[in-house]
Amino acid sequence: MEQWMQDALQKTIDKFRKGTSIAARQGILPYTGEKGRFGPAPFDGNSWWTGGFWPGIMWQCYNATKEECFLQEALRAEEMLVAQIAAFEKLHHDVGFMYLLSCGAHDRLIGDTAARTHTLHAANLLAGRFNPEGFIRAWNGEDHIGYAIVDCMMNLPLLHWAAKQTGDPRYTKIARIHADTTIREFQRPDGSCCHICIFDPESGKVLQRPRGQGYKEGSSWSRGQAWALYGFTLSALNLKDDTYLAAAKRCADYFISHIRPDGLTCCDFCQPDEPELIDNIAGACAACGLIELAKLTGEEKYHASALKLLYGLHTLCADYSDRYTGVLQKCTAAYHNDGAGRHINILYGDYFYLEALCKLAGHDARLWMCE
Repeated sequence: MEQWMQDALQKTIDKFRKGTSIAARQGILPYTGEKGRFGPAPFDGNSWWTGGFWPGIMWQCYNATKEECFLQEALRAEEMLVAQIAAFEKLHHDVGFMYLLSCGAHDRLIGDTAARTHTLHAANLLAGRFNPEGFIRAWNGEDHIGYAIVDCMMNLPLLHWAAKQTGDPRYTKIARIHADTTIREFQRPDGSCCHICIFDPESGKVLQRPRGQGYKEGSSWSRGQAWALYGFTLSALNLKDDTYLAAAKRCADYFISHIRPDGLTCCDFCQPDEPELIDNIAGACAACGLIELAKLTGEEKYHASALKLLYGLHTLCADYSDRYTGVLQKCTAAYHNDGAGRHINILYGDYFYLEALCKLAGHDARLWMCE
């Protein structure tokens, strides 16, 4: 492991060690890192889809250091998420993000019966969103009954975990069907992916592919590309199926061809030159997928591309000072401002940055794996 990687990992862990007491004092699930404090989720309180990334950061730090402060903060955050299971109505397909990185991590790293039960509950909520026409419904509300989004590829590991835990093949079958639909309806011949497919919920026919969080209809939102890249790689790992490995490679080759010379990632790979919008969450997430893809394929280009992304983040956009509580700057939730943040620190970018560095150091908690 090169020195810059070691420095980046240590400085990131050091920053979050300081952040544990700040977050606990504020009593929130952090969404953004700001000057001397954290910012809460922009919408829906603790039901907002990113709630699991803060405890995920804590569990990755705990796995790397075994320091009590990370364990205690992970457990504090987990309690807030568990309360949302009972609230139910605002939960969505992103229960994978929320509970695999919190309760699931708790059970994986410590062993806890209640945490395992909560994770299984989340898996059943996700499975319950499956439409037998071939997709997992993304969002709530009568106007979103037929909506599925590419992000869900990253929620499928929750179903693979549940299948492994219970021996029930239904979870795996749902995950396979949704992944197959994503290949067929979301992935284009050049390896790029759309963000949203609106299906007729009765027939399963695709009605529309709107722009979603990207620049325009038909463009390529970079974080959606990263979700697909890492998600298909995880499906290949969890299912040992080359169908998903091939899909992951198509996504990866497209992503790699659009990495900027400085290693940063545009918010949309088809966006105009101005305004310059960067989304470092996409680069960090893609780096995680590329590291795993390199291990699966033995192809050096994937590992080298991951290092290019991480070095760009480390040298150009990582703030390790005490000025802000988060690390990665220039994170953008959506090309067209949706109120969730543009060119700021957003902590799930930090989660993937930390996970990638932990992979390189041999400390990754492997929170997405079904074993």
